[in-house]
Amino acid sequence: MELGNKNAVRKLIAYNMITLDGYFEGRNEDISWHRVDEEVNEFIVEQMKTADTLLFGRKTFKVMEDFWPTEQAFKLDPATAGMMSSCTKIVFSTTQKNTPWENTRWLQVNVAEEVKKLKEQQGKNIFVFGSAELCKTLIKNNLIDEFRMMIHPVTLGKGKPFFHTKMNLQLLRTKVFGNGNILLCYRP
Repeated sequence: MELGNKNAVRKLIAYNMITLDGYFEGRNEDISWHRVDEEVNEFIVEQMKTADTLLFGRKTFKVMEDFWPTEQAFKLDPATAGMMSSCTKIVFSTTQKNTPWENTRWLQVNVAEEVKKLKEQQGKNIFVFGSAELCKTLIKNNLIDEFRMMIHPVTLGKGKPFFHTKMNLQLLRTKVFGNGNILLCYRP
């Protein structure tokens, strides 16, 4: 995508870590099974460089807000923490909240309409991380341009699935990581 092209449409990319059996959260919102090593982290940093806007539901935003703007995050992973803070963060929620995390906007509007407007604006890609309920709405309205699913070599048996409806997807590319994770990129 060329940033100078006024007719260019920004891509909305859903990036999620999921288990081999399709869950993005275990019981009690458990994500302790995530395998993020240096190679995976480098990939995350590279893909973050292509975005300037992040979309969140309230619950996922709270998890991100509790870590990424902290001193600990800037010590452990300064590149990602810096990018997470500098990106525009839009939180779709029916409850407005104040946050000290810079560049954050809370919206209580029609999600589909607002995302369509965002995609028409000039800029880099838009990412949505986690946010299963928000993703359900985005999927229902055909707004996600690409799914990037980081499959972790673990099964949970029970949990919260990412997909809730039948979808036909076209494989765009794959990437295998040394820790056993596999990235699958699909277009609806």
